[in-house]
Amino acid sequence: MTESPHYDDYDVIIIGTGAGGGTLAHRLAPTGRRVLLLERGGYLPRERDNWDSTAVFVKGKYRAPEFWYDKHGNSFPPEVNYYVGGNTKFYGAALFRLRPEDFGVLRHHDGVSPAWPLSYEDLEPYYTQAEHLYLVHGSHGEDPTEGVVSGQYRHPPVAHEPRIQQLSDDLEKQGLHPFHLPIGVNLVQDGDGRATHSSVCIRCDRVDGFPCLVRGKSDAQVICVEPALEHPNVDLVTHARVTRLETDAAGRSVTTVVAELADGTEARFSSHLVAVACGAVNTAALLLASAGDRHPDGLANSSGVVGRHYMRHNNLALMAVSKEPNDTRFQKTLALHDWYLGADDWEYPLGGIQMLGKSDAEQIHGEAPRWAGAVTPQMPFEVLAHHAVDFWLCGEDLPDPGNRVTLDRDGGIHLALDEGNNITALNRLRHKLQGMLGRLGMHEHHLLPHSLYLHKGMPIGATAHQAGTVRFGHDPATSALDVNCKAHDLDNLYVVDTSFFPSIGAVNPSLTAIANALRVGDHLAERLRG
Repeated sequence: MTESPHYDDYDVIIIGTGAGGGTLAHRLAPTGRRVLLLERGGYLPRERDNWDSTAVFVKGKYRAPEFWYDKHGNSFPPEVNYYVGGNTKFYGAALFRLRPEDFGVLRHHDGVSPAWPLSYEDLEPYYTQAEHLYLVHGSHGEDPTEGVVSGQYRHPPVAHEPRIQQLSDDLEKQGLHPFHLPIGVNLVQDGDGRATHSSVCIRCDRVDGFPCLVRGKSDAQVICVEPALEHPNVDLVTHARVTRLETDAAGRSVTTVVAELADGTEARFSSHLVAVACGAVNTAALLLASAGDRHPDGLANSSGVVGRHYMRHNNLALMAVSKEPNDTRFQKTLALHDWYLGADDWEYPLGGIQMLGKSDAEQIHGEAPRWAGAVTPQMPFEVLAHHAVDFWLCGEDLPDPGNRVTLDRDGGIHLALDEGNNITALNRLRHKLQGMLGRLGMHEHHLLPHSLYLHKGMPIGATAHQAGTVRFGHDPATSALDVNCKAHDLDNLYVVDTSFFPSIGAVNPSLTAIANALRVGDHLAERLRG
């Protein structure tokens, strides 16, 4: 039998190239240390279908061709993409900070959101660095719920187009505080908010959920991986699906990263340090699949928490119908956090509202079977698309040990999920929006579910905001990682995706993953110097 090739001259191996892994590589590249990136996918093909609604949303062309299983054993297609850059190739680039309160204990109607082992102030400098690195456009000071910042965004907010500016004005008339959504795009605007002739981003209607053909969106491939690869000490192997991690005889250090390559052969890689960034579900699955004599329940799992406390936000994608046409193209420019921490009629946090990318006739045609009877027949789909205003409601999903990732005997991923977790807050948030529609120039009785946006036929399939399966903390009995995201049980294993979250807040998790990767990168660089 032919032995697997073994590559052992690396200082750090990073498994995954998304918001966590790609950013970590970027941070470590200037150290001169040998860094290897392993990515289970390849580069996303640049083709016209990148911007085609039917290909991306209706047919799910770029979604991974795999199925996971729910707690009843029913299969479902998860919302995951395996490409260089990870899920950031398809994210909407909404790059929010968690609120300071999210780092402490927060009481919700249905339970408690636990405290983090570090504070907002600890992460704040890295938030600022992350915003600068990912070209975030915004304006600190507009959102009354945000924390203290050490540096303003380097790029001005993306200007509202007329219909969204009117929406912002109407919200202010209700005594609310809409603000410019922080978004990562390589955009230069003229005095009227239009893209200049030299701008990479062209302010089109394909920013949200689509990969960017012109490389104008701040995804991890463009911002971090490609610049890191310009350093001669950084290597990338694509189509390398890591299947397990092996340890030394004492079980204290990872010695080998085992991967299956594109041709089906096995390769073995070794380094001083290993950082896993496969996404909360796949990271937990890899640690569980790496069980051995010294770690019978999986790596980093002496506490029994690996795979548990899965979170994915309580999300609603909704489409309102404007009484006036909505000619907006770049719609993702506004957010509202007035009820993030509570409301005058509700003492518990509700969450946030933000704009989605503009829906089009193809997406609305794709939704038609789900909307049967909900839309007036006097309004054809094309007219409906022209009047659509799209909202994203985001509420906190509370960590529950029963919401967990497990593996079956064949290595299949099972995801148990209580879909009613803290749902009351999300329903109240929807009621807040519904109650304002008439005063916002919308038809009051048309607030339609935009489930196609989520690439899902059922709620469990919406895995884009996955987090929490390898939580960090001070106590090895209740957490898998220490405050530097190193496994309590191993000397050289780190986790740098959203798995480390002990709670998820009610904003998109990407910026926190990026900021933490920069923080852990500084720790690893110092360790390598030692």
